[in-house]
Amino acid sequence: MPFNNQFDAPHVEAEVSTSARRVPVQERSQHTVQRVLDAAGSLLEQMPLEDVTTTRIATEAGLSIGALYRFFPDKQTIIDAIAVRHVEQFRASLEESVMKVLDRELANLETFDPALVLDSVVDAYIVYLDAHPDFRTISFGRYISAVTKERQASPSVGPPALLKNFMLERLGIPNTPELDLMLRIVSEAGERLIAYAYEQPTREDRDRVISEMKRMLSSYLFPSDVAANQHH
Repeated sequence: MPFNNQFDAPHVEAEVSTSARRVPVQERSQHTVQRVLDAAGSLLEQMPLEDVTTTRIATEAGLSIGALYRFFPDKQTIIDAIAVRHVEQFRASLEESVMKVLDRELANLETFDPALVLDSVVDAYIVYLDAHPDFRTISFGRYISAVTKERQASPSVGPPALLKNFMLERLGIPNTPELDLMLRIVSEAGERLIAYAYEQPTREDRDRVISEMKRMLSSYLFPSDVAANQHH
């Protein structure tokens, strides 16, 4: 799951690596980058991504195409920057809400169900997707570049990192290469199944798929023998 809007342009600059971009160091330049991303996000809510061109984005942002190209050499770099901004925004929201609630739940390890961790993250992600149709478009359509997607979905950054840290620090699960692989599989499977859930004809059907997905991924990530070990 791609798996945050603590966004600053230099950070996005570091994450997006499809084409060379000029780093926006001045406040005015950072504002221009924000305008481009906001304009692109607005257009993605109105039309298919294929119809969103750099010219349309520049017009929507009230910029010349030359001003846009100073920071974004092509549409892919804009798509990637939007994705990074959303992932950072979602991670920030997780830290402020879900993780703090889970910490309180952990007050009694004897009754704590590790599956609650994954369920809570998935529920928060669905709420975020519902509120950000532009993110749904680029995420479900697999339009994010492979390099950016790998960075944002790896166990070292983004929401998978929060999940991993919680498992290591709060649940005492060993830090192993196998755990990283499991988290990558959960992230990839979750992303594809959530996209499938949103293809369902009704919200009830969507929620049923998500419920089954959570059950499947939780049993994979937190098998009964691991959960039982947390109580000893």
